[in-house]
Amino acid sequence: MAEKLAPGKRHTFFHGSQKVFEWDQTLDEVNMYINLPTGVPTKLFYCKIQSKHVEVGIKGNPPYMNHDLSSPVKMDSSFWTIEDDILHITLQKRDKGQTWSSPIEGQGQLDPYAADLEQKRLMLQRFQEENPGFDFSQAQFSGNCPDPRTFMGGIRSN
Repeated sequence: MAEKLAPGKRHTFFHGSQKVFEWDQTLDEVNMYINLPTGVPTKLFYCKIQSKHVEVGIKGNPPYMNHDLSSPVKMDSSFWTIEDDILHITLQKRDKGQTWSSPIEGQGQLDPYAADLEQKRLMLQRFQEENPGFDFSQAQFSGNCPDPRTFMGGIRSN
């Protein structure tokens, strides 16, 4: 049932007409996906993740991405992998349940409607996590959705 509330599609950030990255999020993490250029050995790519910063590039060249993150992450639980010519960065949210409008501060923010849909999906994901015997995949909110981090005493952590 929880997989029904997983991100349905990725958000895409373009700079001009060039796709820079795609991303999605869950209660716990933000995932970024960057298509890698062909012909470059994967061992030359690097990714540095700091609590409020990410840098991605090819060794010996200026970074492709060198930006502050929208919110802090847990560095010891964040990581990156390369598979099928896609660099996948998993950023573990420091504040579980926080709705991110974009992984990168000031870049590619979700419009208010998309941000509201994202918050509603995360809230339903929280309900599903706290009540595993119930199916919230068809649930809807009428009106404003509460913040998943603070609603009814906040998110319980293990």
